[in-house]
Amino acid sequence: MKSSERNFARRIDLTSLQLFVAVCELGSIGRAAEREFIAASAVSKRLSDLEAALDTPLLYRHTRGVDLTPAGESLLHHARSVLFSLEKMQGELSEYADGVRGHVRVHASISAIVQFLPEDLGAFIREHAQVKIDLEEHLSTEVVRAVQEGAADLGICNTAVGIGELQALPYREDRLVLIVPRGHALAAEAAVPFAASLEFDQVGLHANSSIYLAMRAAAAEAGRTIRLRIHVTGLDAMCRMIHNGLGVGVMPQRAFELMHGVGDLESVALTDAWALRQLQLVARDFSTLPVTARLLVDHLAANSSSPPT
Repeated sequence: MKSSERNFARRIDLTSLQLFVAVCELGSIGRAAEREFIAASAVSKRLSDLEAALDTPLLYRHTRGVDLTPAGESLLHHARSVLFSLEKMQGELSEYADGVRGHVRVHASISAIVQFLPEDLGAFIREHAQVKIDLEEHLSTEVVRAVQEGAADLGICNTAVGIGELQALPYREDRLVLIVPRGHALAAEAAVPFAASLEFDQVGLHANSSIYLAMRAAAAEAGRTIRLRIHVTGLDAMCRMIHNGLGVGVMPQRAFELMHGVGDLESVALTDAWALRQLQLVARDFSTLPVTARLLVDHLAANSSSPPT
């Protein structure tokens, strides 16, 4: 950290940030002082000192209260982020006093969560009961971004979306299939190219999902467009929409098999090369991960060649 950055950090105190956020939320120094049980003059002094430290006005003061300057709006965004991170840090550290011996933040795609992670994480927790895993579901692009920005220690996703300078390890393979209602014109086929489905309406996942991006690229290569009827955010919702005649859709085969009973549906293999996908573990640097995160990586990577049960 540069000397100027260290000096800036020392000039900003957390109490002043908390009071600044309170004033912004309530629109008044007086109301903020009442809520925080502090004299209004003390709040006003802290805000003035904060403006002096930042060398820019943060608030427009008037008889009715206060309004944010452009600099104040920017500070409010960052102050909330800092205070939220501190609350999260306090929560995580308090867990160590309660017996937790490690904390791993994982962001994963819906494909990984539905198909593989329940069993894999369950087996890990049975071996390491004092490790806490925070798991969040995101699109593959968002998983990569979270790891790049440090919001997640570990990502699990389809790396065809691109991972930049992140490191990757193989996790699992999955195969995409076409889901159609029973009795559909394609239901009797053993396998079809994705282009054959373009004659029909489609039920697609989120527009930025790796599956939908691959579908769109395949349609463009075939010189066609996707007749999209609806976007859904979950695989179970996709099955219900297809069952009720809104179109056909593409999803991972194992996910479809695990959701047996969600509609009167059939799966048809896709012959396209992109239908066979590699899900990978991604991190900024596996060697610098905390010990508990490395334990989880080793566990998941060891299962990378094992067929799911």
